[in-house]
Amino acid sequence: MSDPLPLHLGASPFGASPSFVELLRIERPDALPAGTVDPPPFPVPHGTTVLGLKFTDGIVMAGDRRATTGNIIADAKMRKVFAADRLSAIAIAGAAGQAVELVKLFQLELEHYEKITGDRLSLEGKANRLAQMIRGNFPLAMQGLVVVPLFGGYDERREQGRIFYYDATGGRWEEDDYQTIGSGGQPAKNSLKKRWKPGLSRDEALRVAAEALIDAADDDSATGGPDASRGLWPVMVVVTADGASDVPEADVTAAAEAVLAERGAAS
Repeated sequence: MSDPLPLHLGASPFGASPSFVELLRIERPDALPAGTVDPPPFPVPHGTTVLGLKFTDGIVMAGDRRATTGNIIADAKMRKVFAADRLSAIAIAGAAGQAVELVKLFQLELEHYEKITGDRLSLEGKANRLAQMIRGNFPLAMQGLVVVPLFGGYDERREQGRIFYYDATGGRWEEDDYQTIGSGGQPAKNSLKKRWKPGLSRDEALRVAAEALIDAADDDSATGGPDASRGLWPVMVVVTADGASDVPEADVTAAAEAVLAERGAAS
């Protein structure tokens, strides 16, 4: 029997990180799967805060525009929210390159399935397929290239919007009201907890989403807030029984400006 892993109490031997994988890298690198010992030898841009919430007619998916590499802003105009097919949408956080490629492949798979079978996968089936794809990325996730998407859409069978979230292993859960992921996910969720309520209209949902992203940007430097001088506003996608569509920039701008104006008046 091999010697047990050393037990460390008190201060972590590798800093503030609670990662078990980091502990193995330091104490027992031989216990890691092949190819997972070393992190990527180059800086990798990461997308940050995205969220999804339900409203009366479906769901809203929204994301900020910033991608970071360490303390550097790698991209101030990154798109993190996409229509997956006619009745679903996907938002991404994590390693930017891997995430965008996963979205493209997921979109292609849904399109291919529809062309081959003449029918669409159920929303549940799409969520399960995405979980399988995330699970397939697990070896790269062990090297630091983690991709954690948020998925949702309009379920024609249940006649309502639904939201699913995942972990890096492909674990899948359904959220009843709203969900956030990314570095600014916690302040965004705290904001949604205060502002979200059942029966929101579309315009109310856009404003709640905009406020959550603004709150996240206030507390998380990796999340980009609205910037009117540069025309940088969140990207939002709405999914209803009529389909998935980008929210016009004028509507997103109006929602964000309403939040900022209210705060300016209160100060």
